[in-house]
Amino acid sequence: MELNWLEDFLSLAETGSFSRSAELRHVTQPAFSRRIRALENWIGAALVDRTSYPTKLTPAGEAFKDSAAALLRDLYDARAMVRGSRPIPADTLEFAVPHALSLGYYPRWLTRVERGFGAFGCKLVALNVHDAVMALVEGHCDLLMCYHHPQQPIQLDDLRYEMLPLGREMIRPYAKVTKTGAPMFRLPGTVDNPVPHLSYSPNAFLGRIVDVILETARTPHFLRRRYETDMAEALKVMAIEGHGVAWLPDSALASPSHGARPRALTPAGDDRWSGEIEIRLYRDRTQTKPLLDRLWTHLRTQQGGPQKAGGKPASRTMRRTHG
Repeated sequence: MELNWLEDFLSLAETGSFSRSAELRHVTQPAFSRRIRALENWIGAALVDRTSYPTKLTPAGEAFKDSAAALLRDLYDARAMVRGSRPIPADTLEFAVPHALSLGYYPRWLTRVERGFGAFGCKLVALNVHDAVMALVEGHCDLLMCYHHPQQPIQLDDLRYEMLPLGREMIRPYAKVTKTGAPMFRLPGTVDNPVPHLSYSPNAFLGRIVDVILETARTPHFLRRRYETDMAEALKVMAIEGHGVAWLPDSALASPSHGARPRALTPAGDDRWSGEIEIRLYRDRTQTKPLLDRLWTHLRTQQGGPQKAGGKPASRTMRRTHG
């Protein structure tokens, strides 16, 4: 049983809508439905009455709801207590960063920042995008570095959260380079010979960006799912080994990989199959720390001023999810 299942269930109990809860939980509706079903299978009883709208809980679901909320509350309280017993030093900042950015972009960004600001202690927690956002919302980090896309926005209340744009990068399909210099696989594929797709998990942010790219390409494509994970670095290694095509951000190509060789990968399609994503840095305006304030002032000066976080306020359901 996973904590995500409990959080999904409590969200559904609050909204009465599978689609709305899936949106709040930053997953696709089919993935959200599968997780609710997985919880019911683990419990051994139907928790949701799917014949009504708004969706209602069954008597078993009503009986389980309070226990689920209490269990999550106790676990979060225990985590907060343990974390509180190991305070972060005043000269150290904690960053929540998605895996894809933590290996490639973040180290180079930090080098550039410290040239002008000076060295400081860092603690980096690598998470998926949703959990990284929740780490900021729940006060478990000083700074959030993450991706943003207009069609997959990070929904944070700009009255509480301040944002600085750090840059943009492309996400493109890549395949192993053959001896002739051509990609081993090339989009869009055909019905008889579909392209093996090294895909992100359905709830992965970059996976949703790939879906947007495929939709906006307005070109028939033929993909056969070959492998799935939420780690860009794992997809990169699989592509290098010739297992298929993977969509990778620029920073992933610049990060080291075991067994990677110069020009081991090459684009597997033209610009129709690529997209641009923004990299942003967020802080909570209500959280103050001398080092954090000095660094933010330095970064804001370099950027030319503060920016709005953008998006909608984090809901009560969102605040309840774990980071």
